[in-house]
Amino acid sequence: MRNYGAGLDDKVKLGLFQAAIESLRGTQAASPKAKREFVSLILDFMLSPGSISSWVFSGGQDRHDYVLNMPDNTTVIIEAKGCLDGNNTNIFQRPPQAEEFYIWSLCQNVGSDPRHNVWSGIHTRLGAELIHRKEKIDGLIVWDMLCGTVGRPCPKCIGHPEKLISLPGKSVPSPCLYIFPRTIPDPRNNSKPDVARMADLKFFQALAALFGCDKADINEVSIQVRMEDANLQRKTTVRRDGEVVSESNWATLRRANK
Repeated sequence: MRNYGAGLDDKVKLGLFQAAIESLRGTQAASPKAKREFVSLILDFMLSPGSISSWVFSGGQDRHDYVLNMPDNTTVIIEAKGCLDGNNTNIFQRPPQAEEFYIWSLCQNVGSDPRHNVWSGIHTRLGAELIHRKEKIDGLIVWDMLCGTVGRPCPKCIGHPEKLISLPGKSVPSPCLYIFPRTIPDPRNNSKPDVARMADLKFFQALAALFGCDKADINEVSIQVRMEDANLQRKTTVRRDGEVVSESNWATLRRANK
């Protein structure tokens, strides 16, 4: 194996090492900042036409990150996440004051596959946790600062540049919205709960209206559960415009058996 440090004196090596450390620190520091800037851009844009009445960042004080008030005084709570295939996706809590509760995925890894991340996040992590801990999620937003860029071109906008929305200093595609079951799945009395209706989700309605969401942007997440001997099993189906786009086999929920 070639030694790329050969020929460098100790001071140069130390300088390169320190530069690498500082670069890593800078990347880590910029990560949450970039996410907050993107969410702030979106929420500020929603204030002007009255799509939302107010919003505050609460991430430094609470488990969740954003508290919004809708024009009809509906309280919306948002918890921001990174790429959905990470363990942090499993950590969430619906606050008691939340009338609507959403997970917002902001993935900064250019090389990641959003489709894989979303499926992993919904089936393996979010869906399993909401069954196990009985934590209701109203919806999932998949939308970040890389969407629609050269690094991550949006498939919905290829050949359809009119789908890009102009914001101050940036153009963005419409968000991908995933609507979750209306109630918590339970194998004994609620084995296949209905998916919530878009008409009942005030924040999703506001996003869809302002950012031009159509059938290609709106997904329904169906979660079924059953008992197989002593095992609690689940099956996840994602539909778009009535068509199945992803579906799992029946899978045992390991958390329930520990």
